[in-house]
Amino acid sequence: MTNNSLRSGERTNSTGKVVKNRILLGIPDYEYRNVRPYLEFLELPHHFCLHRPGQKLRFLYFLNRGIASIVVVTRGGRDVEAGVVGCEGFVGAPLIAHINRSPLREQMQIAGDGFRVAAHALQTILAESPILLQSLTRYAVLLGMQVAQTAACNRLHEVQQRLARWLLLAQDRLSSPTVPITHDFLATMLGTDRPSVSLAAAELQRWKAIGYKRGIVKVLNRKRLERASCECYEVIHQFDSEFGRR
Repeated sequence: MTNNSLRSGERTNSTGKVVKNRILLGIPDYEYRNVRPYLEFLELPHHFCLHRPGQKLRFLYFLNRGIASIVVVTRGGRDVEAGVVGCEGFVGAPLIAHINRSPLREQMQIAGDGFRVAAHALQTILAESPILLQSLTRYAVLLGMQVAQTAACNRLHEVQQRLARWLLLAQDRLSSPTVPITHDFLATMLGTDRPSVSLAAAELQRWKAIGYKRGIVKVLNRKRLERASCECYEVIHQFDSEFGRR
């Protein structure tokens, strides 16, 4: 798609790729002009690794579509998800504070696309874009709250509640009733085993809250899924809403 074919109000990068990330859409035009030349579009396939633990952070990512997971990696080889990011936010929060390494892995769990900005260009952009800096900082703080809430949820709540919470958060970010996901992935992300996830999913199916077939979960009744979740979904949803009111 070229600039000439765009509808009024749409934003693109310098090659004409349409921007759907809410942070990039929320800043004023004069600041968007600062960042636009540095936005490199890329497809983000399933399991694409955005950042590896301990390695230098080279890019900040703005997602258009899909979901990225923030994953805690343990020495014992067991991983657990600590947070999720979609088109509402960005990946690479340490760079905002001039920190270029992180112990966390950040990877795509549901395929999508988006834009990346090289770390070496970021500080120049932010020095000329105070509203963008404020938006990134605000989102990073709220994401930290999400991570803390998720840690408590994974420790204290039943698998069925955690599964319902994850599916609700995923649906919020995908704006779709269908979530492409497998039981094996959910077991890793929820910090449990596959049989426990299968039992929890079967119970949610019995309540007709979800349907599951061949790696696709479909939310059939969101209200029932919300009732099946613990309070953590509502808390995290309030964080998301708070960012939307900035």
